[in-house]
Amino acid sequence: MDQIQQLQRMIDESSRIVFFGGAGVSTESSIPDFRSTDGLYHQTYQYPPEVIVSHTFFVQKTEEFYDFYKKKMIFPDAKPNPAHLKLAELEKAGKLTAVVTQNIDGLHQKAGSQKVFELHGSVHRNYCQKCHKFFDVNYVAGAEGVPRCDECGGLVKPDVVLYEEGLDASVMRGAVDAISEADMLIIGGTSLVVYPAAGMIDYFHGKHLVLINKDATSRDRQAELCITDPIGKVLGQIRVNP
Repeated sequence: MDQIQQLQRMIDESSRIVFFGGAGVSTESSIPDFRSTDGLYHQTYQYPPEVIVSHTFFVQKTEEFYDFYKKKMIFPDAKPNPAHLKLAELEKAGKLTAVVTQNIDGLHQKAGSQKVFELHGSVHRNYCQKCHKFFDVNYVAGAEGVPRCDECGGLVKPDVVLYEEGLDASVMRGAVDAISEADMLIIGGTSLVVYPAAGMIDYFHGKHLVLINKDATSRDRQAELCITDPIGKVLGQIRVNP
């Protein structure tokens, strides 16, 4: 039995599947990640990317933050790939109960997924820090320089979790509950080095643990099945049998 057949068998016999994903899910939609060889951390900027996307940098050098953010973290034209679409299909069929993602691009929702826990927030939600008015991603992308509220002039901040900021407690709680109640956990496109997000998989006590990632991770030994092919290629071969 090859790996796709094994994965298919596990999915067929599971009814509370949770998918936990990282940047590798979106790279097949042409969104760069941070840590791979071609990722943002390996490119040269005036400041290291991990410094630019920190709370301190946002406060102290807001203009430079937005210059980087608009060019490197907003991809309004990106489209869901076969991995996003298959997960939405599994949810619609009643097989998948939740997606837990470290990504901020909103592609799971664009593909049709309903129950998505966005651990690191979303570029599609932006708020005035003064009056809390909501702005979509197009408002931020189209603003000249630093986006300001069109009502009170306050600074608009993306609803993304920057370095030095804590994860949303209610999102964390919902994700942990979903993982702890799952009978199958599929981890895909993540190196499992970003905490506290990566530690959440310790709440899984179900039957099948599957890892789909191009590179080895520290959790490979715990998994029943490890697949190193691109995740869109893998999930794209799965048949959805309610």
